[in-house]
Amino acid sequence: MPYFVYKISPPLQLEHLDTIARYQDARALVRSRREAEGTGSAVQYRMVFANQQPEAEKILSTPRDERVIGED
Repeated sequence: MPYFVYKISPPLQLEHLDTIARYQDARALVRSRREAEGTGSAVQYRMVFANQQPEAEKILSTPRDERVIGED
């Protein structure tokens, strides 16, 4: 399964940048894009491991549950 690299702009606008077979290459691309964008930007760069592009977009567009750290 390949890694799909996306640029995510508010409000949840997905832009497919590349499809890469190796994790190291996908990670390097995402890191370089994040560095170039800067820290003050609302744009995110994400990579997703999926079978096909529609599956990757579904994973990215589904809201994630809040992480619970520790017990209340």
